[in-house]
Amino acid sequence: MRKLFIYIMTLSLGFSSCKKVLDKQPLDTITDAVLWSDPALIDDYLNQCYSEMRFYFEMPYGKDMNLLMENNSTDAITIGDEAFPSWAQTSTSPRFNWMNINGGNFEWWGYPTVRKLNIFIAKMASPSLTEPYRKQRLAEARFLRAFAYFDMVKRYGGVPLITKELQLDGPNEELYPKRNKEEEVYDFILSELDAITPDLAEPLTAANLGRPGKYAVLALKSRAAMYAASIATWSTVQLGGIVGIPQIKASAYWQASYEASKTIISEGNYTLYNKIPDDKTANFRNIFLDEGNSEVIYSERFDGLTGKGHTLDMLNVPWSYNVWNGGQKVTPYLEMVESFDNTDGTSGIIDRNKIAAGYLWTVDELWGKKDPRFRASIYTHGTKWTSKTGPEILDYHNGILVNGIKQTTGSYKGILARSKSIGENKTNFGMLKYLDEVNRALVHERKYSSTDYIIFRLGEIYLNLAEAAIELNKTGEALNAVNKIRERAGMPLYTTITRDLVRKERKAELAFEGNRYFDVIRWRTAAADLTREYHNLAFILDGNSYTQGTYNVLTAKYKIEIVGKVGGNVDPIFEQKYYYLPISKTRTGTNPNLVENPGYF
Repeated sequence: MRKLFIYIMTLSLGFSSCKKVLDKQPLDTITDAVLWSDPALIDDYLNQCYSEMRFYFEMPYGKDMNLLMENNSTDAITIGDEAFPSWAQTSTSPRFNWMNINGGNFEWWGYPTVRKLNIFIAKMASPSLTEPYRKQRLAEARFLRAFAYFDMVKRYGGVPLITKELQLDGPNEELYPKRNKEEEVYDFILSELDAITPDLAEPLTAANLGRPGKYAVLALKSRAAMYAASIATWSTVQLGGIVGIPQIKASAYWQASYEASKTIISEGNYTLYNKIPDDKTANFRNIFLDEGNSEVIYSERFDGLTGKGHTLDMLNVPWSYNVWNGGQKVTPYLEMVESFDNTDGTSGIIDRNKIAAGYLWTVDELWGKKDPRFRASIYTHGTKWTSKTGPEILDYHNGILVNGIKQTTGSYKGILARSKSIGENKTNFGMLKYLDEVNRALVHERKYSSTDYIIFRLGEIYLNLAEAAIELNKTGEALNAVNKIRERAGMPLYTTITRDLVRKERKAELAFEGNRYFDVIRWRTAAADLTREYHNLAFILDGNSYTQGTYNVLTAKYKIEIVGKVGGNVDPIFEQKYYYLPISKTRTGTNPNLVENPGYF
């Protein structure tokens, strides 16, 4: 067992990186004395730690860049109730089938990265470094280490807290550590964030873009304290506190989240994006494309194929638009579509009586009143899209009504019965948020996309504040915070606020940003929210609504059908044990002091 540990520790010392290695002698021949006195080499070491973090859609961005890994980058979206991964599972494979004692593809056991960071933190006492530089980089490393522990604790509950470089000849209790309590891990994260806040520069200089500043630290505190508060409020303490937090701790965590959010908002260094106030849809979509805008607190930077590129556009452009004639990896459910209400304050749920009666709809009747954030976040039948050949309208009709009979093959009045967008996608909806079909993904292929990924933005902070305020009985502040978001979105303001309304607003505002799954986990509502049948909306073109040569997606009429069992014949079931991922047989077998999470055998 000791030999296995030594092998793992040795591997974790590697300096492989997705960034270009500096033009110096090989790093594996550089002595400690040289490495820890040279800022260029120090930065390269820290850049490797950045590259291994779980930022970009919860994907570990390091080492091997391949399509399989990038497919997994959508897990934070498609594991929740937002969407389904269209080309990932068979018709008989329920969504949580991988979550078992052997682990799964949503794991992140970040100890190789934590070990690198512990070494970095210990070595930054070098007297040859200038004090401002040393403080800045040391604080960054502690921020990354706190973030790494946050990414683990939200998955597994309590994990071993290792804060120093372990020696290969160290005592067994260090080499085979026990799991700390869940609250101890959260307390460590929050204390680290408090300690480093004064040492991080703000505003960031051009040389420090992509690195955390003071407000990124506060944003992580806002989020992490909210998670801890949620666990304390709604979880059950098990395994002596290794998972779960006593309810008596809840108020202090809510207060910590509230204060961190309040500081970010009140100090006014960031403002809600509102450059296009007359077009709420374009304005909201542009938050994610106008890089470094007034709302972005911290983002992971990409620059495309020449350096660090990603594959989000290639995976998620509408079907038939990427270089493999595919796309639409993330396919939102009808339930997600209907969670966006209308601008007149009415429910976004489509009238089932009209559907049953065979009512013929236009695109405007379906989507014209929808929350502008819907049209900025989801593409579907009738969405304007700019392809290589120019602007067009997406068409998802699958069948044509000819004299009341559905025709599914051939054509009618010059229009194919089945549009080209009907591919392998599970629903007729796609994720539009973050996609830039024109400027940043001229070739929809792997690693060509350069759109930055926002880790923290002010919109989330307002909603974190609202959630903490609700739980602290500060309903006036909660109402004001939510209405700030709704006003920017072009939605009617609330006159009263509830916990459910705050949660509803999070789902609309933060859709497809990697938050929803962890929200329903920490609220302990996942067993109800994720155990259900999901649906698609099919569009059948009315052959009487156009004449030869005049077909227009926006003016034609369609009968719509609700199609069930989107994920296959077996509906997903979220079991109670899934609130925590398994530690896994591999890890507990290597370290017998790691107790497994409840329910996994």
